Amino acid sequence: MLTQTILNGQEITYTLKRCKRKSIGLRIDNHGLSISVPLQTSLPNVETILQEKADWITKKLEHWRNKKNLVLTWTHDAVYPLFGEPWQIAMSASGGLQMTRQSGQEAEYESGSAHLMPELAPRQIEQFVMAWYHQQAIACFKQRITVYAQKLNVRHPPFRLSRAKTRWGSCNSRGVIHLNWRLIQMPLYLVDYIVAHELSHLIEMNHSPTFWKQVESVYPNYWMARKELKEYG
Repeated sequence: MLTQTILNGQEITYTLKRCKRKSIGLRIDNHGLSISVPLQTSLPNVETILQEKADWITKKLEHWRNKKNLVLTWTHDAVYPLFGEPWQIAMSASGGLQMTRQSGQEAEYESGSAHLMPELAPRQIEQFVMAWYHQQAIACFKQRITVYAQKLNVRHPPFRLSRAKTRWGSCNSRGVIHLNWRLIQMPLYLVDYIVAHELSHLIEMNHSPTFWKQVESVYPNYWMARKELKEYG
């Protein structure tokens, strides 16, 4: 259930979940604050915990508010970022759907002129946009892997698109690279950092000083990219 409290002078709405557990758990993510408590926990007891953790809670909530949002909505006028640039759905001259890049107040169309959009269900929009994203991601990631494999003098590894919620990339013990499709929404230099990072694991399967020197050899100032990635939710 949704409940409200005041923490450090801020009105905070949180989700209270009662379940079969022995301890109280706090979770903060892009959905806000949620609290899981044992079935018999009283509201005053919950409030006491919240006040004790007020500084931590408000700091974490502010952190999430400042994250760059990559959550998509499936509407005609929604903006879909590609390499950090805004794109939208439009109708081509031939009557098919196409993606158009927004430039200032006007859209740049890939071909033909704009036509009125038909009524599309959210599911139709999602399917079209996701197919476009996946096509862009596969082409981009394949090309960037080729570039950094040559720089690192490693073989071109197989790669897969990932839908992981908390990881941008990974490299398993078989040398298969997994890259989160959402990377395609970010500027290319952030894609390059993740690619350089994961391909460096083909040489060093750890995060030792030697590993970071390997990353730095092909991606100087990698720490700046790491810091910026933390701004994305």
